Amino acid sequence: MDNTNMNKTMNSLQSKIFPALLILALLPTALAAGETESIEGYKKVRELGGIEEYLLEKNGLTVLLMEDHSAPVATFMVTYLVGSRNEVTGTTGATHVLEHLMFKGTEKFNKDDGTDPTRLLQNVGALINATTWYDRTNYYANLPIDHLEMTIEIEADRMRNLLLLDEERQSEMTVVRNEFERGENDPVRSLLKEIYQAAFVAHPYHHSTIGWRSDIEKVSIEKLREFYDTFYWPNNATVSVIGDFQKEEVLKTIMRYYGAIPSSPHPIPVMYTEEPEQRGPRRVTLKRNGQLGVVSIAHKIPEGRHEDTFALSVLERILSSGKNSRFYKLLVDKGLAVNVFLWNFPFHDPGLFAPFIFMTPGASHESVENIILEEYENIIANGVTKEEVDRAVSQIQADTAYARDGSFSIASVLNETIAMGDWTFYIRYPEEVAKVTPEDVQRVAETYLVTDHSTTGYFIPVIPGGGPQGHATTQEEFSAGKETLYFRTEGTTEKTAFTTAAKSRKAKPGGSAASQVNGPSYSAGIVQKSLNGIDVISMKTSVRDVVTLQGSLPAGDLSNPPHNFAIADLTGNMLDKGTKKTGKFELAEKLEQVGASLSFSVGPHLLNISGQCLKKDLPLLVDLLAEQLREPAFDPEELEKLKKLRTGELKQLLEDPDYRASDALGRLVFPEGHPNHQPSVERVIEDLESVTVENLRKFHKSIYGPKSMILVAVGDLDTSVLHATLGDAFKNWGGGKKVPSYERASKQNSGDKEMVYMADKPSVSVRLAMASGLRKTDPDYLDLMMGTYILGGNFAARLMQTVRDDEGLTYGIRSRLSNDLYSDGLWGISATFAPKLLEKGLASTHRQLNRWYEEGVSEEELNAKKTTLIGSYKVRLATTGGLAGRILSFAQMGYPVTYLDQYPKDLEAIQLESVNTAIKRYLNPEDMITVMAGSVEPEEAPGE
Repeated sequence: MDNTNMNKTMNSLQSKIFPALLILALLPTALAAGETESIEGYKKVRELGGIEEYLLEKNGLTVLLMEDHSAPVATFMVTYLVGSRNEVTGTTGATHVLEHLMFKGTEKFNKDDGTDPTRLLQNVGALINATTWYDRTNYYANLPIDHLEMTIEIEADRMRNLLLLDEERQSEMTVVRNEFERGENDPVRSLLKEIYQAAFVAHPYHHSTIGWRSDIEKVSIEKLREFYDTFYWPNNATVSVIGDFQKEEVLKTIMRYYGAIPSSPHPIPVMYTEEPEQRGPRRVTLKRNGQLGVVSIAHKIPEGRHEDTFALSVLERILSSGKNSRFYKLLVDKGLAVNVFLWNFPFHDPGLFAPFIFMTPGASHESVENIILEEYENIIANGVTKEEVDRAVSQIQADTAYARDGSFSIASVLNETIAMGDWTFYIRYPEEVAKVTPEDVQRVAETYLVTDHSTTGYFIPVIPGGGPQGHATTQEEFSAGKETLYFRTEGTTEKTAFTTAAKSRKAKPGGSAASQVNGPSYSAGIVQKSLNGIDVISMKTSVRDVVTLQGSLPAGDLSNPPHNFAIADLTGNMLDKGTKKTGKFELAEKLEQVGASLSFSVGPHLLNISGQCLKKDLPLLVDLLAEQLREPAFDPEELEKLKKLRTGELKQLLEDPDYRASDALGRLVFPEGHPNHQPSVERVIEDLESVTVENLRKFHKSIYGPKSMILVAVGDLDTSVLHATLGDAFKNWGGGKKVPSYERASKQNSGDKEMVYMADKPSVSVRLAMASGLRKTDPDYLDLMMGTYILGGNFAARLMQTVRDDEGLTYGIRSRLSNDLYSDGLWGISATFAPKLLEKGLASTHRQLNRWYEEGVSEEELNAKKTTLIGSYKVRLATTGGLAGRILSFAQMGYPVTYLDQYPKDLEAIQLESVNTAIKRYLNPEDMITVMAGSVEPEEAPGE
C-alpha cells in the first residue's frame, strides 16, 4: 500500500534512518535513568529525546509516544517484528501476503458490512498504508486527530481477530502476483535481487521480501494462519503514536482496545541462522532487454546496531552524496554514469554496502567496476579528509531537522530502528556520528571493503531491434521499491519525456464533511508581497529550524522554439552547472556544507524550483537561487556532459511500460500543437545533439525573468529577513514572460486502441483516457474531479474495490484528472495487468466505467468522499512541503491566498446533481482511447 505524497515526505529511508531526531536528542528528558512514572496498567520504561516508552504490563505491548501539537493530525503506526527474514523455502513472501490479507477484515470490521478498515479510515481522510520488509511489517494511518481512537480500535481488533478466508487469499494472490510482475518490469531491481541471492547463502536475506512466484501462488491459508498465530501478538509489536494527542487519554485508549489481548501462548520464535564467512568474491550477471548498463559491488557490513554503522554512514555520504562526492566526480562528471545510488540500510542482521552505478550509453562495465575498486583502494591507503567528514556530518544534521517535518516522517524512521532492534539508536546516533574521524572512515573501509567478501553484479542490457526503451532510476525511486506495500497510489501527473476561474463557489449547508470545514484559518499567517516583480508568498509555521522553498516561472518545454524541443530542458538543467561567478563544484559545496538543497526541473509549462535549508541558511539559499537563475555560465564543456547524461536518461525512460503507455496516449488524445501532445523521445534525443550554448543563452535572455515568477517559503522563517534577502538578490532583474493561453483540444482518434510491444515485461501497463475539456479553474472542474475520485481516487473507491479487491485482477487501478493547470487536460484510468489477465481486466474496467457513466454516483458516496478529501487535505498541510506545494498550486491557478481556507468549503458545497451532470457532459466511454504497453504482441491485444 502506498501514497505518493507520503513518499515525497519519506523520500529515502537511507537519508533519514541515521540522522532522524538529532534535534529530539537535544530535547529535555523528563525522567532520569531509573525513574518511573506511575500510569495504571503501564510500566514506563524510559524517556529519551522527547519520546516516551511504555510497556503494557498485561501483554507486553510496547508503546512509544511523542506529542507534537503543531497541527491537528497524528500518525498511528504498529510495527510487528516479523519480516521476510522469518520465512523459509515454501513460505517466501508469506509475510507480505498476510499483510495484504490484514485489510480483508474481521467479524467487527469487514467489507460486507461496509466497515472494512480501508473504507473507514480513508473515508475520514486518513492516509493509510502497510509495508513489509526484511525485519518487520508495519501498518499505519496519518489522519486528523479526531479519528485516532477509531484507528486504534481497528488495529487492535485485527491483531487477533482476522478472518483469513481462503477465497480472499485466492483473489489477493493474483493481486500480489501482479505486484511481483510489476517489480520484474524493472531490470535494476531484478539485479538487486540477484545480488542478495548470491551474497547470502544461509541467511534468509537471501530471498526478496515479495518472495518467489511459486510460493506466492501456492502458499496455503493454513500456512498463513500459522504465520499469523505465531507472530501477531502484543509482545511482538510496538505501537508508535506521534502528533497532536494528550498522553493520558491516548494511553487509556490503547489500554481499552489492546488490554484485553493476551500475550502469545508460546515464545516468539527466534531466527538464529547466521551467514557463514564468505571466502571469495562472487559475481552475478543479468541480461535483459534494456538500454543502459548497471554495475554494483556489494560488500558485507555488520548489523545496524554495530558501532561501525556510524563511520559507514559517513563513508556513504563521502562516496555518493552530492556533486562533491567522490563517485559523482569520478563517474557522473566524467560522463560514465547518469546516476549513482549507494545501498546502505541498517538491518537487524548483517547487510550490504553496495553502490549502484547507472551507466551512460557506451560506458564499459569493466572500466566502471575498476574505478569503484580503485577508489576503495585509495581510501584504504590514503584515507579521507576532515573536510569531507565535516561535510557529511553537516548533511546528516540538516537531514535530521528535515525528518522532523511531520508526524509521519518521524514515525516512519522510528519504525526502521524498531525493526533494527533498538529504537534508542535514534538518541545515540547524533553523539556517535559527531565523533567519527577520518581515521574511523579509513578503518571501516579497510575492514569491510574486502574483495573476498564482495558480490559484483552486472546488468547487461540487450537492446531490442525496435528502438530504445527505459528512465534513469533516481535514488528515491530505486529505494522506494525496496519494500512491498499493500497498494501504490499512482502519481498525480502523467510522466513526459522531461518530467516524470478564480472565484470560489458559495458554500452550501449540509453534507457529511461539514464538521471538518470549520476550524483554524490556514491563510491567516500568510504574507504575500511583490518583490522586484516576483510574487513572494511566505508563511511561518511551528516546525523547528526548517524552511522549505517552492516556486516556478514559465520557462518549460512549451517555450521551446519550434525547431528544437530540447532547449528549455537543457537550459533549466544547466542552472546548477556553474554561474558567471561560481563554479559547479563550488556551488554544490556551499549547499552541501550546510546540508541545504536547491534543484530545478523543467515541465511542459514551468521551470520548477525546490529548496530546503535550516533557518540560519535561508539567506545563503536565496542568494544561490538568484545567482543561478540570473547568471548561469552555460559552459560549453558542461553542456556536452549534460547532453550525454540527458541522452542516457531519456533512453532509459523507455524501459518503463507506464511511461511508454502515457507517452503514446498523449499523442493519440491531443492534436499536435496542444501542450499535452509531447514530442517522442527519439525526436528529443535528436534535438539534443544540435543544441549550442548560444541557443541556451538566447533562450535564457528571452524567457527567464521575474514576470509570472512565484516563490513560496514555508517553515521557521523570519519574513523580514526573507524579504530583505530577496530584494537584494533579485534587484534590477527584469524580463520574463506571461503564461500563455491555449486552445482547448479538439476530439480525435475516439475509441482507438494501440499496443506498444515491449519485450521482457511481465506486467502490462494500461491507459484508458480522453481529453477532459477542463482546466483546474473551470467552474465544473471540482464536480468532475469528485466524480472521478469516487470512481477510482483511492483504495476505497469503486475501481480498486471491484477490479482489484473483489476480482483480484490487478495490483493497482486508478482514475484521475491530470495535466490541466494551464490547458484542458486528460481524464483517464491507469492500471496494470498480467498479460494472461489483460482481457479480463479490461472487461472489468469497462463494466465499472460504463456503470459509473450510466448510473452516476450516490449521495452516500459523495458524502464519504467529501470527508475523505477534506480530511486528507488537512493532513497534507501538516508538513512544510505539503503546505508550500498547495499554496504554490493555488497561486499558479490565480487564486488569492485565502483560497487555502476556501477550498475545503468548495468541496463541501459540491452537489450530487452537479457531479452526475459533469460526468455526462464531459465524458463518454465510447470516446475513450486505450493504450497498452508490455509483453503482448499487437495482434494478441484485446480488441485488436
